[in-house]
Amino acid sequence: MISDANSALNKLFYGDNLEVLRGNDDSGRPNIPDQSVDLVYLDPPFNSRQDYNVLFAEKDGAHSGSQITAFKDTWEWNEEAARSYHDVVTAGGRVAEVMLAFHKLLGGSDMLAYLAMMAPRLVELRRVLKESGSIYLHCDPTASHYLKLLLDGVFGARMFTSEIIWKRTSAHNSANRWGPVHDTILFYTKSPNSVWNKVFETYDPAYIERFYRHQDEKGRFRLGDLTGAGTRSGESGMEWKGVNPTAAGRHWAVPAVPDLSKAEVEALSVQQRLDNLDKLGLIYWPKKGKVPQFRRYYDMDRGVPIQDVIGDIAPLSPHSQERLGYPTQKPEALLERIIRASSNESDVILDPFCGCGTTIQVAQQLNRRWIGIDITHLAIGLIRNRLSSSFENHVPPINQTYAVIGTPKDIAGAEQLASENKHQFQYWALTLVDAQPTDAMKKGADRGIDGRKYFREANSDEYMQIIFSVKGGRNVGVAEVRDLIGVLQREKADIGVYISFAEPTKPMQKEAAEAGFYTSRDGSRYPRVQLLTIKGLMEGTQYLQRPLHVEDVTFKKAPRSRSAAAVHLSLPLSLESEE
Repeated sequence: MISDANSALNKLFYGDNLEVLRGNDDSGRPNIPDQSVDLVYLDPPFNSRQDYNVLFAEKDGAHSGSQITAFKDTWEWNEEAARSYHDVVTAGGRVAEVMLAFHKLLGGSDMLAYLAMMAPRLVELRRVLKESGSIYLHCDPTASHYLKLLLDGVFGARMFTSEIIWKRTSAHNSANRWGPVHDTILFYTKSPNSVWNKVFETYDPAYIERFYRHQDEKGRFRLGDLTGAGTRSGESGMEWKGVNPTAAGRHWAVPAVPDLSKAEVEALSVQQRLDNLDKLGLIYWPKKGKVPQFRRYYDMDRGVPIQDVIGDIAPLSPHSQERLGYPTQKPEALLERIIRASSNESDVILDPFCGCGTTIQVAQQLNRRWIGIDITHLAIGLIRNRLSSSFENHVPPINQTYAVIGTPKDIAGAEQLASENKHQFQYWALTLVDAQPTDAMKKGADRGIDGRKYFREANSDEYMQIIFSVKGGRNVGVAEVRDLIGVLQREKADIGVYISFAEPTKPMQKEAAEAGFYTSRDGSRYPRVQLLTIKGLMEGTQYLQRPLHVEDVTFKKAPRSRSAAAVHLSLPLSLESEE
């Protein structure tokens, strides 16, 4: 970890989220203190058969669950899952009782392994939530009923607030069953005094056309009742302008009067309120009959309050501007609705499975503070690129408003990562040159290429390619440079880069020099084969030599932030370091 982590505005942690939640910083304080978070959103992976980040053990048991070498969504019952189950059960309490019941029902199944991994994480998330805080757990129907019972155990059944259904796809053709087109989002609060803001959905155009049928110089409007069922003996049952609601078995039910405060409205009689509405032109008098109605103008309505079935937020299409290529990416509009409803500006939002960073992106746009945790350097790299492109005009620069914690900060840390996990080391090393891993989103290696980077010269539609080979050990030789040159020729790439811990030998340097140069359109020349070291990249004494006047198209750029300017926010004192 870095020494100034607690003085940073926001935090992006690399690591197993359980270890991060339970761990301390360099000064011995909790990474995330008790009751320091206002809202938790999590979308833990389960059973989607996609390749992305997940907490699980190696098949051979050689590494812990957090030390993965591929992105496999296969939670399975094994020694580590059994140990996690044992720890939860021996801790006692409601969560232990729920897990014992699960074991009786499910046995030593993969589902039990998943729940055993989730249980301690949910316990920790409850710990860090403020009393006014909320948690939203995004899952699919395969596990939602089990997770609801587990959440009942962690938060208490009375703290269950909503089961939200999000229609994530328009149609799905499945044999012998109803098409599975929705996800489930379980919404719990820590106490009855949780933050809740009214958020409104916009009306569907077809709805407006159907119900707001009338129109005048003020715009479209619909007609609503001014009376309610049943008679009353007070003012609401008295006659007004020749209309007696009691005769029809009803009473006056007057809507709020615009431009008047609640106290001013309460000081008026029912008949005076009706007079005010009439003066404002908000009462419709029919040509036939005497019963007036209320003119409800479309621009007076903010829409319909959010419902627990979300059908107006479409999933990301393959061509969506938001889409960054991450398999489980959710639309920003979905996170925006959740964050607006259950938090306020300057509140702290936590996503312990932050993936490509949609929660972080939206929290930043809405002037919330944020904490993200992910177990892959791939995700960390994606999030950093996403923030840079979305908030490129941010003041101060966006990369100065958050700290990345848990990534190597020196050679010793880099060597430790390389010894523990070759793939994660490669992903991290590629972030030093802003390159994209080749095998992050698919199985297997890519024929000697660990990473790629693309750029486009000015006034050209042709994409140029840089390929990368990353070496984690100390034993290097000229044969590896020759292999890189061979791959360079095979791929018809423009520049090849070899990254290693060890300093390149003289034969390696000679072989690289003989590969010649890439000549840019402006006449500038760059070594076609470049030998870089981890130390040089970390210390800034070495860098990738490439045309700087060109467009870098390695990562798909996230859309520019919709917010005009994000304000500078500080974390609570409990999350900040002393001067």
